[in-house]
Amino acid sequence: MHPTKVDRNRLKNLTDLPNIGKASAADLVLLGYQQPSDLIGADPLQMYHELCLKTGVRHDPCVIDVFMSVTRFMNGEPPRLWWDFTDERKQLLSKIA
Repeated sequence: MHPTKVDRNRLKNLTDLPNIGKASAADLVLLGYQQPSDLIGADPLQMYHELCLKTGVRHDPCVIDVFMSVTRFMNGEPPRLWWDFTDERKQLLSKIA
């Protein structure tokens, strides 16, 4: 869902989260997240690595940005576009590479 349309009081499905459509929701389910509240405290980098392992595919690193957007949102931050996290993700990955 586009972040401007997200209503924190109406989070029933994973697709009610910012930046999450059907495909990303399916990825979250694959990772074991069934509802938005399951994402509280989740680690976006760990989620990404687990997704790559489970699917046997190296996913685009922008998936980390999406995971950052939803985990931050579920931890109380306002909804933001996924690409707002790109620079932060690149800096984070440069420190661990």
